[in-house]
Amino acid sequence: MGNRSRRTVLGLLGLGTAGATAYALRDLGSPATADARGSGTPSRDAKPSVTEPAVPEPSASVLAENRLPGSRKWIQYRDNVMSSNDKRGNIMGYASTTSAGHGETVDFHVSVRGSQNYRIAIFRIGDYGGAGARLMTTSAPLKGVRHPVPEADPKTGAIECRWPVSWTLRIPAGWMSGLYQAVFTADDGYRSSTPFVVREPQRASDLLVVIPFATYQAYNMWPKDQRIGKNLYRGYLPDGKLGGTENRAYKVSFDRPYSGSGVPSWFNMDTGFVRWTEAAGYDVTYASSLDLHDGTIDPAKYRAVFFPGHDEYWSMPMFDAATKASKAGRNLAFLGANNVYFHVRMEPSGAGTPNRLMACYKSAHDPTPDAAGRTSRFREITLDGRHAEQQLLGIQFNGIVPVEKPAPLVIKNAQHWLWAGAGVRDGQKLDGLVGIEADAFDPRALAPAGAKRTLLAESPYHDSRPEVTHRTIQHTALTELPSGAAVFAAGTFHWPIALVDDDSWGKEKIKDPAARAAIRTATANLVDRMLT
Repeated sequence: MGNRSRRTVLGLLGLGTAGATAYALRDLGSPATADARGSGTPSRDAKPSVTEPAVPEPSASVLAENRLPGSRKWIQYRDNVMSSNDKRGNIMGYASTTSAGHGETVDFHVSVRGSQNYRIAIFRIGDYGGAGARLMTTSAPLKGVRHPVPEADPKTGAIECRWPVSWTLRIPAGWMSGLYQAVFTADDGYRSSTPFVVREPQRASDLLVVIPFATYQAYNMWPKDQRIGKNLYRGYLPDGKLGGTENRAYKVSFDRPYSGSGVPSWFNMDTGFVRWTEAAGYDVTYASSLDLHDGTIDPAKYRAVFFPGHDEYWSMPMFDAATKASKAGRNLAFLGANNVYFHVRMEPSGAGTPNRLMACYKSAHDPTPDAAGRTSRFREITLDGRHAEQQLLGIQFNGIVPVEKPAPLVIKNAQHWLWAGAGVRDGQKLDGLVGIEADAFDPRALAPAGAKRTLLAESPYHDSRPEVTHRTIQHTALTELPSGAAVFAAGTFHWPIALVDDDSWGKEKIKDPAARAAIRTATANLVDRMLT
């Protein structure tokens, strides 16, 4: 049976085939009937109507939820999808928050090219028979309005939209916590989207999954228009070409769409783990990284906290919350690489909404550092390096892997429980698993005092940075702390991508079936062990 929660097992016993069928019939009816009160587009002075979808009876378990009918229409990067273009502005929108609880509302702010109608469909990402998502509700037709793209702030580069509310969704009590995606589709077929989380902080599930919205926004280049767009890495030159760090933004706003199709960078790392976890039926709830920042979610309440994606940008309250959880004996797992790397500061939007603007000056002068220190690399905030990411993770970022040449993951300590049943041996190479960025143990950096570190992979790779001439090694590691907590760090972007077969952009798909099988077995061992 594995280490499934008692709630999951009882749900399976109580539901049965007849119950699953009843839920399926109820779900098929709800999207078509739930949106009658959500039509119309408000003026700037009018308050938009609030859509309250028909509330289904809550699912008995994650497995019961994922037996409901699925939909493939959530996937944005398939060949038959007409994705919005930032220069044309076909359709694009953003959500008013990164997460919401039952009874709370999410406002959607949408701009549409031309006088055409559009709809907003809400999907919950999971397994759902391999489809990857379930359609939860769809708005009535909404009248499209074109809204202006604001100019970047001349000092910080921040691009902050102040579009009026187009549609408001109240989260029903029957919606299970999860990673959700709002898909905007215009009458001409063009689409875009934006993700958000439905949380259940009042329920201490076995497993908490944290979605890295801070990092999503750091990489968001909206609008990719060869003129205005900026993120925390780059910006455009006057001739329309993409410039370097001297053209980047120092602050980015959450009040703007994600570029193009609306899918954040490396979203498939998170969706891969979400789909795999829900297929396995673990007792899981979800949070946004901003929920850790503002204390909405206390990670110390859960047996294990998983950070499945690329989680590079953290505030000091996030760092402190994760550290507090590990000191309380709670297990942490980071399935990507280059995590907890840049320190950020959350600030209010121009309208005064808390935590809607994120500052990160990196190597530039930070004009307004707070008590947490300047917004640079965590390892550089203090001279003694006491906030280096290795203090939390056990290993830390050490290099960039060429996209077109991922390296094999080389197994170490094959007798360890992580690899039990995976059929691997010491020195075995699992093709394609070390990709994009890599972590390793750095003996020069501070590490958790009194901890036991076990290296579970030791993989040579080529660092694509021209200034790096020395031999580079990737590590996968488990660090066991004196508190009894364990911290797992995969040390590569490609670990969560190996968990599903059909949720990648193609370049980073793990083609080696032995590699996929080994990672899935190891991940099951990891979750089961961390929940024990």
